Amino acid sequence: MTTQQHTPQAGTATTLEEIGARSIPEFDGVHDIWPRGERLRAIRAAATEYKQRFVQQGQVRAVKSVDVAGAPYPVNYAFDNAVSVPSLPLITMINRMVVVQYDDFNGRPRTLVFEPTVPAGSAEAPFYNNLQKMVDKIPGGQLASKVILKYFNEPDVALAKVGLTPADVDFCTFDHLHVQDPRMILGSTETIPGDSAPREPLFGDARMLVHRRELATLQDLHPMQWAWYVEDGLGGVDPSKFALFDGDIELGPGIALLWTPGHTDGNHSLVINTPDGVWVSSENGISLDNWQPELSKIPGVRRYREQYGREICPNANTLEDALDQYDSMIKEKTMADTCPADPRWLQILPSTELAPWKRFWPVVPTYCHGGISYGRIESGLKDEK
Repeated sequence: MTTQQHTPQAGTATTLEEIGARSIPEFDGVHDIWPRGERLRAIRAAATEYKQRFVQQGQVRAVKSVDVAGAPYPVNYAFDNAVSVPSLPLITMINRMVVVQYDDFNGRPRTLVFEPTVPAGSAEAPFYNNLQKMVDKIPGGQLASKVILKYFNEPDVALAKVGLTPADVDFCTFDHLHVQDPRMILGSTETIPGDSAPREPLFGDARMLVHRRELATLQDLHPMQWAWYVEDGLGGVDPSKFALFDGDIELGPGIALLWTPGHTDGNHSLVINTPDGVWVSSENGISLDNWQPELSKIPGVRRYREQYGREICPNANTLEDALDQYDSMIKEKTMADTCPADPRWLQILPSTELAPWKRFWPVVPTYCHGGISYGRIESGLKDEK
């Protein structure tokens, strides 16, 4: 196997040093290997090698998830057109915010907020804006919206529910920036249409960890990407609020952000080590059925695997590169441990998860983790620094 050495972009090394993180050498160059079959084997091998070192480094202090909102999503996207029986055209995905506390490689306690989705910001993405207009025109559309949409907790409320204040947060991040409005999180010097004044930062002086390619996408959208991003989402945002990185990084013992391109160019997945082993979270799938189609009871998903000889069934709303997304999901599967409650299933927590609601039968998850909780989230960790 031949590899090409990955050279981090200028500034990445400085950023990692500042935040107590470091790059992951096991993955250097693997996403550039050619031909594609060899690339997949190299990614699987690198993930296997890295996992051994990752679990030996330690575990995170604590982790807790809180449901934010339920949003509509087309069934055809959710399972790459695999569903083989008549069903409702839209299902509901539950946005879930995850709070992780850990020690960085400088020994400093840190608090990371993963996926702090602000529903009002997401609604401004052209895809959801157009989808809502379509639903409103359908007879009974308002009733349909009530069935599909559900609001649980805004991110600031979710933070308070785990006992934290905005000042406790060091970093926030999204696996990718589809339908996310950074202004809602990081604040803006400009007034967002509909607001009466400029937005204040939601999490104080917290910085947003973002893959360099993902931020570049939002800065210069291609027409094939446009519908999925909030086009003015960077207006008035202080650039220093972003902590940019390239490739794969580990934030501290027991926590990493792995580059998983394909769904978007800068997609990355949260990986954490807990008392029950390794968990992975991303939106490459919206249920475990996407990563483990051989176990799926959703009509057509298991057949999809058998007909095409594929180990996964992707969440296929956008495919900058379908082969990359396939490889990335194998990377995630290789890192994840099995679930103690049912060892058939992997500990993969979709960052937005298919709602297990009977109203959408038969398109319901075959197995659903429904959240994650380990240890005790503590306020005031910054005082220990």
